[in-house]
Amino acid sequence: MSKDVAVIVGAGRGLSASLARLFATEGMQVVLAARNTEKLAPLAQETGALLVQCDATREDEVSALFAEVKRERGLPSLVVFNAGARTRGPIETLDAQEVLGCLLSTCFGGFIVGQAASRALLEAGAGTLIFTGATASVKGFPHSAPFAMGKFGLRGLAQSLARELAPRNIHVAHVVIDGGIATTHAPADEPAGLDRWLDPEAIAREYLHLHRQHRSAWTWEVEVRSWTEKF
Repeated sequence: MSKDVAVIVGAGRGLSASLARLFATEGMQVVLAARNTEKLAPLAQETGALLVQCDATREDEVSALFAEVKRERGLPSLVVFNAGARTRGPIETLDAQEVLGCLLSTCFGGFIVGQAASRALLEAGAGTLIFTGATASVKGFPHSAPFAMGKFGLRGLAQSLARELAPRNIHVAHVVIDGGIATTHAPADEPAGLDRWLDPEAIAREYLHLHRQHRSAWTWEVEVRSWTEKF
């Protein structure tokens, strides 16, 4: 596993941090890519990760990211797209440019990263590409049309790539996170580990499981939710 290179695009302090820690513990070389890398400095020091500034909606920056990964760490074996944005409000009040920005970050960025990751994984001859979804990937809520549009589109991208790339030895998966993650959603006054919030470390283990699945039993999509969450 020491040769495994895991690239997390859209890295932050929540799920991405749990992914980075788990991957590092498992002997992987971790790369953290984000628009703002300063906030990730402590995590990079903790995990020995390579930090790369990258806007996932910019093709040139994503290309530069994978070129640097190849140069500094080698070809990736696992790429996670964890970027996204949301804007909320009644349909009649939504700002069209804000909605466009949401779609670019959540969906178009997934395409840009997915394309670059596919090229790298195909060059390596094998690997895993995981897209992070949400409840909105399969169920649109009131006042959340932009997020649903972006996440529905990302799910479609993942499904299409899974069918296209599986015969070429690339495992593409989509993770529907159906509920709030403890590190990003739980109020500060709630006890840690309260079951109605998803544990990011538990979610991270599912990502690792997907990466290690035997190709005779690949999963293209998995839903994770607290046992208290309504379907």
